[in-house]
Amino acid sequence: MAASLFMGFGALAILVFLIVIRIPIAYAMILVGGVGIALINGPMLLLSQLKTLAYGQFAVYDLSVIPLFILMGALASKTGLSQSLFRAANAWLGWMKGGTAMAAIASCAGFGAVCGSSLATASTMGKVALPELKRYNYSGALATGTLAAGGVLGILIPPSVVLIIYAVIVEANIVTMFVAAFIPGILAVLLFLAVIALYVFVSPSSGPAGGAGTREEFLAASLGVLPVLTVFGLVIGGIYFGFYNPTPAAAVGVFLVMMFGLLQRNLSLSDMIEALKETAATSGMIYLILLGAELLKIFMSRIGLPQETAAWIAGSGLEPMTVMLLILLALIALGCLMDSMSMMLLVIPFFWPVLMELNGGMYQGADGAGYGMSTEDLKIWFGILALIVVELGLITPPVGMNVFVISALAKDTPMIQTFKGVAPFFGAELVRVAILVSFPALTLWLPRVLS
Repeated sequence: MAASLFMGFGALAILVFLIVIRIPIAYAMILVGGVGIALINGPMLLLSQLKTLAYGQFAVYDLSVIPLFILMGALASKTGLSQSLFRAANAWLGWMKGGTAMAAIASCAGFGAVCGSSLATASTMGKVALPELKRYNYSGALATGTLAAGGVLGILIPPSVVLIIYAVIVEANIVTMFVAAFIPGILAVLLFLAVIALYVFVSPSSGPAGGAGTREEFLAASLGVLPVLTVFGLVIGGIYFGFYNPTPAAAVGVFLVMMFGLLQRNLSLSDMIEALKETAATSGMIYLILLGAELLKIFMSRIGLPQETAAWIAGSGLEPMTVMLLILLALIALGCLMDSMSMMLLVIPFFWPVLMELNGGMYQGADGAGYGMSTEDLKIWFGILALIVVELGLITPPVGMNVFVISALAKDTPMIQTFKGVAPFFGAELVRVAILVSFPALTLWLPRVLS
Protein backbone atom coordinates (compact mmCIF):
# COMPACT_ATOMS: atom_id res chain seq x y z
CA MET A 1 0.00 0.00 0.00
CA ALA A 2 2.77 2.46 0.94
CA ALA A 3 4.53 1.92 -2.40
CA SER A 4 1.31 2.51 -4.34
CA LEU A 5 0.54 5.67 -2.42
CA PHE A 6 4.10 6.96 -2.85
CA MET A 7 4.15 6.28 -6.59
CA GLY A 8 0.64 7.64 -7.17
CA PHE A 9 1.06 10.85 -5.22
CA GLY A 10 4.51 11.32 -6.74
CA ALA A 11 2.94 11.11 -10.21
CA LEU A 12 0.27 13.62 -9.20
CA ALA A 13 2.96 15.99 -7.88
CA ILE A 14 4.77 15.75 -11.22
CA LEU A 15 1.50 16.43 -13.02
CA VAL A 16 0.84 19.56 -10.94
CA PHE A 17 4.42 20.73 -11.57
CA LEU A 18 3.96 20.33 -15.34
CA ILE A 19 0.74 22.32 -15.16
CA VAL A 20 2.40 25.07 -13.11
CA ILE A 21 5.17 25.48 -15.71
CA ARG A 22 2.43 25.94 -18.34
CA ILE A 23 2.52 22.55 -20.06
CA PRO A 24 -0.98 22.05 -21.55
CA ILE A 25 -3.01 19.81 -19.26
CA ALA A 26 -3.76 17.28 -22.02
CA TYR A 27 -0.08 16.75 -22.79
CA ALA A 28 0.81 16.65 -19.10
CA MET A 29 -1.74 13.89 -18.41
CA ILE A 30 -0.70 11.91 -21.51
CA LEU A 31 2.95 12.15 -20.45
CA VAL A 32 2.44 11.17 -16.80
CA GLY A 33 -0.10 8.45 -17.56
CA GLY A 34 1.83 7.01 -20.52
CA VAL A 35 5.18 6.96 -18.77
CA GLY A 36 3.59 5.48 -15.64
CA ILE A 37 1.98 2.62 -17.58
CA ALA A 38 5.24 1.95 -19.44
CA LEU A 39 7.24 1.84 -16.19
CA ILE A 40 4.83 -0.56 -14.49
CA ASN A 41 3.83 -2.89 -17.31
CA GLY A 42 6.29 -2.15 -20.07
CA PRO A 43 6.08 -0.07 -23.28
CA MET A 44 4.35 -2.83 -25.28
CA LEU A 45 1.27 -2.66 -23.05
CA LEU A 46 1.20 1.11 -23.49
CA LEU A 47 1.32 0.74 -27.27
CA SER A 48 -1.39 -1.91 -27.09
CA GLN A 49 -3.58 0.45 -25.07
CA LEU A 50 -3.03 3.34 -27.48
CA LYS A 51 -4.04 1.15 -30.43
CA THR A 52 -7.70 1.15 -29.39
CA LEU A 53 -7.93 3.67 -26.55
CA ALA A 54 -8.57 6.79 -28.63
CA TYR A 55 -11.34 5.15 -30.64
CA GLY A 56 -12.87 3.63 -27.53
CA GLN A 57 -12.93 7.04 -25.84
CA PHE A 58 -14.15 9.17 -28.72
CA ALA A 59 -16.73 6.79 -30.20
CA VAL A 60 -19.02 7.17 -27.18
CA TYR A 61 -22.44 8.36 -28.36
CA ASP A 62 -22.99 10.60 -25.32
CA LEU A 63 -19.89 12.62 -26.24
CA SER A 64 -21.33 13.52 -29.64
CA VAL A 65 -23.45 16.14 -27.90
CA ILE A 66 -20.38 18.20 -26.93
CA PRO A 67 -19.42 19.68 -30.33
CA LEU A 68 -23.09 20.37 -31.08
CA PHE A 69 -23.64 22.38 -27.90
CA ILE A 70 -20.33 24.17 -28.47
CA LEU A 71 -21.43 25.05 -32.01
CA MET A 72 -24.79 26.29 -30.71
CA GLY A 73 -23.00 28.62 -28.29
CA ALA A 74 -20.57 29.83 -30.96
CA LEU A 75 -23.44 30.64 -33.32
CA ALA A 76 -25.45 32.29 -30.54
CA SER A 77 -22.57 34.67 -29.79
CA LYS A 78 -22.62 35.86 -33.40
CA THR A 79 -26.37 36.24 -33.97
CA GLY A 80 -27.28 39.10 -31.63
CA LEU A 81 -28.97 36.91 -29.03
CA SER A 82 -26.71 38.33 -26.32
CA GLN A 83 -27.72 41.91 -27.14
CA SER A 84 -31.42 40.98 -27.10
CA LEU A 85 -31.06 39.30 -23.72
CA PHE A 86 -29.31 42.26 -22.15
CA ARG A 87 -31.75 44.80 -23.55
CA ALA A 88 -34.69 42.83 -22.16
CA ALA A 89 -33.07 42.33 -18.74
CA ASN A 90 -32.08 45.99 -18.58
CA ALA A 91 -35.61 47.08 -19.47
CA TRP A 92 -36.93 45.08 -16.51
CA LEU A 93 -34.20 45.84 -13.95
CA GLY A 94 -32.13 48.81 -15.12
CA TRP A 95 -34.28 51.51 -13.50
CA MET A 96 -33.21 50.60 -9.93
CA LYS A 97 -29.89 51.12 -8.17
CA GLY A 98 -27.49 48.45 -9.38
CA GLY A 99 -30.13 47.45 -11.92
CA THR A 100 -27.83 47.40 -14.94
CA ALA A 101 -25.45 45.06 -13.09
CA MET A 102 -28.43 42.89 -12.15
CA ALA A 103 -29.44 42.88 -15.80
CA ALA A 104 -25.95 41.66 -16.68
CA ILE A 105 -26.35 38.74 -14.26
CA ALA A 106 -29.79 37.86 -15.65
CA SER A 107 -28.56 38.02 -19.25
CA CYS A 108 -25.51 35.89 -18.38
CA ALA A 109 -27.88 33.26 -17.01
CA GLY A 110 -30.01 33.47 -20.14
CA PHE A 111 -27.04 33.23 -22.46
CA GLY A 112 -25.68 30.30 -20.46
CA ALA A 113 -28.91 28.49 -21.30
CA VAL A 114 -27.96 28.48 -24.99
CA CYS A 115 -24.19 28.38 -24.64
CA GLY A 116 -22.90 26.04 -21.91
CA SER A 117 -19.47 27.65 -21.62
CA SER A 118 -18.39 30.03 -18.86
CA LEU A 119 -15.61 31.68 -20.85
CA ALA A 120 -17.87 32.23 -23.84
CA THR A 121 -20.59 33.65 -21.57
CA ALA A 122 -18.16 36.03 -19.85
CA SER A 123 -16.59 37.17 -23.11
CA THR A 124 -19.84 37.64 -25.03
CA MET A 125 -21.82 39.34 -22.29
CA GLY A 126 -18.81 41.42 -21.32
CA LYS A 127 -18.72 42.97 -24.79
CA VAL A 128 -22.44 43.71 -24.59
CA ALA A 129 -22.89 44.88 -20.99
CA LEU A 130 -19.60 46.61 -20.18
CA PRO A 131 -20.26 49.71 -22.34
CA GLU A 132 -23.67 50.19 -20.65
CA LEU A 133 -22.18 49.80 -17.18
CA LYS A 134 -19.56 52.40 -18.05
CA ARG A 135 -22.20 54.72 -19.52
CA TYR A 136 -24.04 54.75 -16.19
CA ASN A 137 -20.78 55.35 -14.29
CA TYR A 138 -20.63 52.04 -12.43
CA SER A 139 -17.47 51.54 -10.43
CA GLY A 140 -14.83 49.49 -12.22
CA ALA A 141 -14.81 46.90 -9.43
CA LEU A 142 -18.58 46.30 -9.49
CA ALA A 143 -18.85 46.35 -13.29
CA THR A 144 -16.02 43.93 -14.02
CA GLY A 145 -16.64 41.79 -10.92
CA THR A 146 -20.28 41.33 -11.91
CA LEU A 147 -19.41 40.22 -15.43
CA ALA A 148 -16.64 37.87 -14.31
CA ALA A 149 -18.97 36.28 -11.76
CA GLY A 150 -21.89 36.20 -14.17
CA GLY A 151 -19.81 34.18 -16.59
CA VAL A 152 -19.67 31.23 -14.19
CA LEU A 153 -23.42 30.76 -14.61
CA GLY A 154 -22.74 29.34 -18.06
CA ILE A 155 -21.10 26.24 -16.59
CA LEU A 156 -24.07 25.15 -14.45
CA ILE A 157 -27.26 26.31 -16.16
CA PRO A 158 -28.07 23.63 -18.77
CA PRO A 159 -26.79 22.85 -21.28
CA SER A 160 -23.38 22.56 -19.63
CA VAL A 161 -20.46 20.91 -21.40
CA VAL A 162 -18.62 20.25 -18.13
CA LEU A 163 -21.75 18.65 -16.66
CA ILE A 164 -21.93 16.33 -19.67
CA ILE A 165 -18.30 15.32 -19.12
CA TYR A 166 -19.00 14.58 -15.45
CA ALA A 167 -22.02 12.47 -16.37
CA VAL A 168 -19.93 10.42 -18.80
CA ILE A 169 -17.17 9.88 -16.21
CA VAL A 170 -19.44 8.57 -13.44
CA GLU A 171 -21.94 6.98 -15.84
CA ALA A 172 -24.79 9.25 -14.74
CA ASN A 173 -27.79 10.16 -16.87
CA ILE A 174 -27.13 13.46 -18.67
CA VAL A 175 -30.79 14.47 -18.63
CA THR A 176 -31.01 13.83 -14.88
CA MET A 177 -27.91 15.97 -14.29
CA PHE A 178 -29.44 18.80 -16.35
CA VAL A 179 -32.62 18.60 -14.27
CA ALA A 180 -30.65 18.59 -11.02
CA ALA A 181 -28.73 21.72 -12.06
CA PHE A 182 -31.87 23.81 -12.48
CA ILE A 183 -32.63 24.75 -8.85
CA PRO A 184 -28.94 25.32 -7.86
CA GLY A 185 -28.59 27.49 -10.99
CA ILE A 186 -31.60 29.63 -10.03
CA LEU A 187 -30.23 29.85 -6.48
CA ALA A 188 -26.95 31.23 -7.87
CA VAL A 189 -28.78 33.93 -9.84
CA LEU A 190 -30.79 34.98 -6.78
CA LEU A 191 -27.69 35.11 -4.56
CA PHE A 192 -25.78 37.16 -7.15
CA LEU A 193 -28.67 39.64 -7.40
CA ALA A 194 -28.68 39.90 -3.60
CA VAL A 195 -24.93 40.58 -3.64
CA ILE A 196 -25.41 43.48 -6.06
CA ALA A 197 -28.29 44.89 -4.00
CA LEU A 198 -26.15 44.75 -0.84
CA TYR A 199 -23.14 46.21 -2.69
CA VAL A 200 -25.02 49.31 -3.87
CA PHE A 201 -26.71 49.67 -0.47
CA VAL A 202 -23.27 49.92 1.18
CA SER A 203 -21.79 52.00 -1.65
CA PRO A 204 -24.62 53.77 -3.52
CA SER A 205 -22.30 55.56 -5.94
CA SER A 206 -20.93 52.23 -7.22
CA GLY A 207 -24.15 51.33 -9.05
CA PRO A 208 -26.40 54.27 -9.90
CA ALA A 209 -29.85 53.69 -11.34
CA GLY A 210 -30.25 53.70 -15.09
CA GLY A 211 -32.82 55.63 -17.00
CA ALA A 212 -36.33 54.24 -17.40
CA GLY A 213 -37.30 53.71 -21.02
CA THR A 214 -40.62 54.34 -22.67
CA ARG A 215 -43.40 51.77 -22.72
CA GLU A 216 -42.73 51.08 -26.39
CA GLU A 217 -39.02 50.47 -25.71
CA PHE A 218 -39.92 48.17 -22.82
CA LEU A 219 -42.26 46.09 -24.98
CA ALA A 220 -39.78 45.93 -27.87
CA ALA A 221 -36.97 44.83 -25.57
CA SER A 222 -39.18 42.20 -23.90
CA LEU A 223 -40.28 40.79 -27.26
CA GLY A 224 -36.66 40.63 -28.36
CA VAL A 225 -35.97 37.86 -25.86
CA LEU A 226 -38.52 35.50 -27.45
CA PRO A 227 -35.95 33.78 -29.73
CA VAL A 228 -33.84 32.83 -26.70
CA LEU A 229 -36.88 31.53 -24.85
CA THR A 230 -37.87 29.55 -27.93
CA VAL A 231 -34.46 27.93 -28.24
CA PHE A 232 -34.31 27.16 -24.52
CA GLY A 233 -37.85 25.82 -24.46
CA LEU A 234 -37.44 23.54 -27.46
CA VAL A 235 -33.95 22.31 -26.54
CA ILE A 236 -33.95 21.99 -22.75
CA GLY A 237 -37.72 21.59 -22.47
CA GLY A 238 -37.62 18.86 -25.11
CA ILE A 239 -34.93 17.06 -23.10
CA TYR A 240 -36.77 17.43 -19.78
CA PHE A 241 -40.06 16.13 -21.17
CA GLY A 242 -38.49 13.23 -23.04
CA PHE A 243 -39.19 14.29 -26.62
CA TYR A 244 -35.57 13.59 -27.56
CA ASN A 245 -32.26 12.88 -25.86
CA PRO A 246 -29.46 15.48 -25.56
CA THR A 247 -27.72 14.86 -28.90
CA PRO A 248 -30.79 15.45 -31.13
CA ALA A 249 -31.72 18.33 -28.82
CA ALA A 250 -28.35 19.96 -29.44
CA ALA A 251 -28.83 19.53 -33.20
CA VAL A 252 -32.25 21.20 -32.90
CA GLY A 253 -30.61 24.06 -31.00
CA VAL A 254 -27.93 24.55 -33.66
CA PHE A 255 -30.61 24.64 -36.37
CA LEU A 256 -32.82 27.13 -34.47
CA VAL A 257 -29.96 29.51 -33.66
CA MET A 258 -28.69 29.38 -37.23
CA MET A 259 -32.19 30.02 -38.66
CA PHE A 260 -32.66 32.94 -36.27
CA GLY A 261 -29.38 34.48 -37.39
CA LEU A 262 -30.16 34.02 -41.07
CA LEU A 263 -33.70 35.41 -40.77
CA GLN A 264 -32.40 38.44 -38.87
CA ARG A 265 -29.62 38.81 -41.46
CA ASN A 266 -26.92 39.08 -38.79
CA LEU A 267 -25.22 35.74 -39.45
CA SER A 268 -22.92 35.72 -42.46
CA LEU A 269 -21.12 32.86 -44.15
CA SER A 270 -17.85 34.03 -42.60
CA ASP A 271 -19.51 33.99 -39.16
CA MET A 272 -20.62 30.39 -39.68
CA ILE A 273 -17.16 29.35 -40.84
CA GLU A 274 -15.62 31.07 -37.81
CA ALA A 275 -18.10 29.30 -35.50
CA LEU A 276 -17.20 25.95 -37.06
CA LYS A 277 -13.49 26.66 -36.56
CA GLU A 278 -14.06 27.59 -32.91
CA THR A 279 -16.09 24.42 -32.43
CA ALA A 280 -13.40 22.24 -34.02
CA ALA A 281 -10.63 23.79 -31.91
CA THR A 282 -12.55 23.55 -28.64
CA SER A 283 -13.84 20.03 -29.30
CA GLY A 284 -10.36 18.85 -30.28
CA MET A 285 -8.96 20.24 -27.05
CA ILE A 286 -11.66 18.51 -25.00
CA TYR A 287 -11.17 15.14 -26.70
CA LEU A 288 -7.39 15.32 -26.26
CA ILE A 289 -7.90 16.02 -22.54
CA LEU A 290 -10.26 13.02 -22.42
CA LEU A 291 -7.52 10.81 -23.87
CA GLY A 292 -4.97 12.07 -21.37
CA ALA A 293 -7.39 11.60 -18.48
CA GLU A 294 -8.09 8.00 -19.53
CA LEU A 295 -4.35 7.18 -19.70
CA LEU A 296 -3.88 8.70 -16.25
CA LYS A 297 -6.87 6.77 -14.91
CA ILE A 298 -5.48 3.49 -16.28
CA PHE A 299 -2.14 4.18 -14.62
CA MET A 300 -3.73 5.05 -11.28
CA SER A 301 -5.98 1.99 -11.41
CA ARG A 302 -3.04 -0.34 -12.13
CA ILE A 303 -1.16 0.86 -9.06
CA GLY A 304 -4.42 0.81 -7.09
CA LEU A 305 -4.19 4.39 -5.81
CA PRO A 306 -7.93 5.27 -5.80
CA GLN A 307 -8.85 1.99 -4.12
CA GLU A 308 -6.02 2.20 -1.59
CA THR A 309 -6.87 5.80 -0.76
CA ALA A 310 -10.57 4.96 -0.35
CA ALA A 311 -9.73 2.06 1.96
CA TRP A 312 -7.31 4.20 3.97
CA ILE A 313 -9.84 7.01 4.42
CA ALA A 314 -12.59 4.54 5.32
CA GLY A 315 -10.40 3.15 8.09
CA SER A 316 -9.10 6.53 9.25
CA GLY A 317 -12.05 7.29 11.50
CA LEU A 318 -12.86 10.57 9.72
CA GLU A 319 -16.52 11.45 9.50
CA PRO A 320 -17.86 10.99 5.95
CA MET A 321 -19.10 14.58 5.80
CA THR A 322 -15.66 15.77 6.89
CA VAL A 323 -14.16 13.87 3.96
CA MET A 324 -16.72 15.43 1.62
CA LEU A 325 -15.81 18.93 2.82
CA LEU A 326 -12.09 18.18 2.42
CA ILE A 327 -12.74 17.03 -1.16
CA LEU A 328 -14.62 20.25 -1.91
CA LEU A 329 -11.77 22.32 -0.43
CA ALA A 330 -9.29 20.38 -2.57
CA LEU A 331 -11.37 21.15 -5.66
CA ILE A 332 -11.36 24.87 -4.81
CA ALA A 333 -7.57 24.80 -4.37
CA LEU A 334 -7.04 22.91 -7.64
CA GLY A 335 -9.30 25.40 -9.39
CA CYS A 336 -6.61 28.02 -8.75
CA LEU A 337 -4.22 26.01 -10.95
CA MET A 338 -6.24 24.61 -13.87
CA ASP A 339 -9.37 25.12 -15.90
CA SER A 340 -12.69 23.54 -14.99
CA MET A 341 -12.74 20.91 -17.74
CA SER A 342 -9.27 19.63 -16.95
CA MET A 343 -9.95 19.55 -13.23
CA MET A 344 -13.16 17.59 -13.65
CA LEU A 345 -11.42 14.99 -15.82
CA LEU A 346 -8.43 14.74 -13.50
CA VAL A 347 -9.96 14.54 -10.04
CA ILE A 348 -13.40 12.96 -10.41
CA PRO A 349 -12.03 9.48 -11.31
CA PHE A 350 -9.82 9.77 -8.22
CA PHE A 351 -12.40 11.04 -5.72
CA TRP A 352 -15.42 9.04 -6.87
CA PRO A 353 -14.24 5.67 -5.44
CA VAL A 354 -13.60 7.42 -2.11
CA LEU A 355 -17.16 8.72 -1.98
CA MET A 356 -18.58 5.35 -2.96
CA GLU A 357 -16.66 3.73 -0.10
CA LEU A 358 -17.98 6.27 2.39
CA ASN A 359 -21.52 6.58 1.11
CA GLY A 360 -23.07 4.31 3.75
CA GLY A 361 -22.13 6.74 6.49
CA MET A 362 -22.64 10.03 4.70
CA TYR A 363 -25.50 10.93 7.02
CA GLN A 364 -26.24 9.74 10.54
CA GLY A 365 -29.70 9.49 12.02
CA ALA A 366 -30.60 10.63 15.54
CA ASP A 367 -29.95 7.12 16.87
CA GLY A 368 -26.52 7.00 15.25
CA ALA A 369 -27.57 4.55 12.56
CA GLY A 370 -26.05 5.36 9.19
CA TYR A 371 -28.13 5.81 6.12
CA GLY A 372 -26.48 6.74 2.88
CA MET A 373 -27.81 7.97 -0.42
CA SER A 374 -28.40 5.67 -3.30
CA THR A 375 -25.53 5.59 -5.77
CA GLU A 376 -27.58 7.55 -8.31
CA ASP A 377 -28.46 10.26 -5.78
CA LEU A 378 -24.82 10.55 -4.74
CA LYS A 379 -23.77 10.96 -8.37
CA ILE A 380 -26.24 13.80 -8.79
CA TRP A 381 -25.56 15.58 -5.50
CA PHE A 382 -21.78 15.37 -5.67
CA GLY A 383 -21.77 16.32 -9.36
CA ILE A 384 -23.62 19.57 -8.73
CA LEU A 385 -21.43 20.41 -5.71
CA ALA A 386 -18.27 19.62 -7.66
CA LEU A 387 -19.41 21.78 -10.56
CA ILE A 388 -20.09 24.73 -8.24
CA VAL A 389 -16.67 24.62 -6.59
CA VAL A 390 -15.09 24.12 -10.01
CA GLU A 391 -16.78 27.42 -10.96
CA LEU A 392 -14.89 29.15 -8.17
CA GLY A 393 -11.61 28.49 -9.95
CA LEU A 394 -12.81 30.73 -12.78
CA ILE A 395 -12.86 33.78 -10.48
CA THR A 396 -9.96 33.05 -8.10
CA PRO A 397 -6.26 33.86 -8.58
CA PRO A 398 -3.82 32.99 -10.02
CA VAL A 399 -5.73 31.46 -12.98
CA GLY A 400 -9.16 33.11 -12.70
CA MET A 401 -9.86 32.78 -16.41
CA ASN A 402 -13.09 34.79 -16.29
CA VAL A 403 -11.24 37.63 -14.58
CA PHE A 404 -8.59 37.62 -17.30
CA VAL A 405 -11.27 37.63 -20.01
CA ILE A 406 -13.09 40.63 -18.51
CA SER A 407 -9.83 42.46 -17.74
CA ALA A 408 -8.87 42.17 -21.41
CA LEU A 409 -12.14 43.95 -22.27
CA ALA A 410 -11.93 46.56 -19.47
CA LYS A 411 -8.39 47.79 -19.98
CA ASP A 412 -9.01 50.91 -17.88
CA THR A 413 -9.81 48.85 -14.76
CA PRO A 414 -6.82 47.30 -12.93
CA MET A 415 -7.11 43.55 -12.48
CA ILE A 416 -6.82 43.93 -8.71
CA GLN A 417 -10.06 45.94 -8.82
CA THR A 418 -11.77 43.14 -10.72
CA PHE A 419 -10.66 40.61 -8.10
CA LYS A 420 -11.98 42.95 -5.36
CA GLY A 421 -15.26 43.27 -7.21
CA VAL A 422 -15.65 39.53 -7.63
CA ALA A 423 -14.88 38.74 -3.97
CA PRO A 424 -18.50 39.24 -2.72
CA PHE A 425 -19.73 36.87 -5.44
CA PHE A 426 -17.15 34.33 -4.30
CA GLY A 427 -18.65 34.61 -0.83
CA ALA A 428 -22.13 34.06 -2.28
CA GLU A 429 -20.92 30.88 -3.98
CA LEU A 430 -19.59 29.58 -0.66
CA VAL A 431 -23.02 30.27 0.86
CA ARG A 432 -24.62 28.31 -1.98
CA VAL A 433 -22.29 25.36 -1.38
CA ALA A 434 -23.16 25.43 2.33
CA ILE A 435 -26.89 25.45 1.54
CA LEU A 436 -26.66 22.56 -0.91
CA VAL A 437 -24.45 20.51 1.43
CA SER A 438 -26.88 21.08 4.30
CA PHE A 439 -30.00 20.45 2.23
CA PRO A 440 -29.34 17.82 -0.48
CA ALA A 441 -33.06 17.80 -1.28
CA LEU A 442 -32.63 21.10 -3.11
CA THR A 443 -30.56 19.22 -5.67
CA LEU A 444 -32.38 15.90 -5.61
CA TRP A 445 -36.04 16.96 -5.40
CA LEU A 446 -36.62 17.95 -9.03
CA PRO A 447 -34.96 14.86 -10.59
CA ARG A 448 -37.12 12.67 -8.31
CA VAL A 449 -40.29 14.54 -9.26
CA LEU A 450 -39.60 14.29 -13.00
CA SER A 451 -38.29 10.72 -12.98
